Amino acid sequence: MRCLPFLAVLALGVCRAQPPDDSLPATSNVMNAQYPRIHSDLRITFRVTAPGAQKVQVQPGGADSGLGKGPYDMVRDDKGVWSVTIPPAVPGFHYYWLLVDGFAANDPSSETWFGYGKPTSAVEVPEKGVDLYDAKDVPHGDVRVHWYRSKTTGLWRHAYVYTPPGYDTGRTRYPVLYLQHGAGEDETGWTRQGRANLILDNLIAAGKAIPMLVVMETGYAVKPGTVPVASTTGPVRNPNAFEQVIVDDLIPMIDATYRTLTDRSHRAMAGLSMGGQQTLQITSAHLDRFAWIGSFSAPIRNFDAKTSNNGVFADPPAFNKKVRLLWIGAGTAEEGMHQGAQTMHEALDKVGVKNVFFESQGTSHEWQTWRRDLHEFAPLLFR
Repeated sequence: MRCLPFLAVLALGVCRAQPPDDSLPATSNVMNAQYPRIHSDLRITFRVTAPGAQKVQVQPGGADSGLGKGPYDMVRDDKGVWSVTIPPAVPGFHYYWLLVDGFAANDPSSETWFGYGKPTSAVEVPEKGVDLYDAKDVPHGDVRVHWYRSKTTGLWRHAYVYTPPGYDTGRTRYPVLYLQHGAGEDETGWTRQGRANLILDNLIAAGKAIPMLVVMETGYAVKPGTVPVASTTGPVRNPNAFEQVIVDDLIPMIDATYRTLTDRSHRAMAGLSMGGQQTLQITSAHLDRFAWIGSFSAPIRNFDAKTSNNGVFADPPAFNKKVRLLWIGAGTAEEGMHQGAQTMHEALDKVGVKNVFFESQGTSHEWQTWRRDLHEFAPLLFR
């Protein structure tokens, strides 16, 4: 075994040993790092060098993570190398971090992604026979970073904009999907964690989805001079002016800058978790702007078809006439979100509001759920 320890007691090394089994390095590892390793049965072995530590653990992100609840205690060898093999994981993308004598640290063997409000380690666990979010030999679109000045916040903001293959060589105008991340993540989530651009590339190449623009923005916004609001249930928070940013700043900027179809029938919004909740709030208040709605694992509580979302569902014929698609999705293993989504679906079915209920089998509040959501949702748009 050959490992590369750091000198400091709390510094963590990248171990590059080659174990004699059927495991392979995770594709989410940094260059040449051999751990974490994924076994054929989807067990995962983590290994790190921390010779001065007294206790090292692997902590999965979230109580309903596809890695299990944890934390998992690592075992130290005589060279100060700590390791643990955890039970088979659910396929998909899972955040985790290390606890070194109680101190939370990223795994230097892993790339980091913005999650939990900071750059965070994660491991990609392959799903056998599934390639919907893989890079393939098909035409690829571009992901652009577009800076613009927000009148709402008085600050510069930036959006990630996916343009489909052929955008730069033609004159076609395209429909637009506004796609939002979850709490603790940012505008990079849908392309880095979710691989939304690859999902769209593959769907468009197969003729399953209409070429479209996808706009991904940061779901937080504060107006100048905003006073934080005290909360009895959590930390002090700033009121979120994101709805105003979407309606007054982002949509006009996108329509003025890109070749878009600007009527409501060619504009959609969707999001995951917090972004799903924002989608329901924003679209229901602005049905003059959106005709396609996607809620992926939104925190839906105490739903009432007559009164929720400012009563937008109270007149089913009127809603059905305006909205071409209302998508409600959740993973079967995310108990709270799945129950809320199912309750909303059943309540809307009962009063005659057309909707599609999607269940991601076996997945929890995690990116595999939302990748599947997008893969099934996008082909229905703009038809």
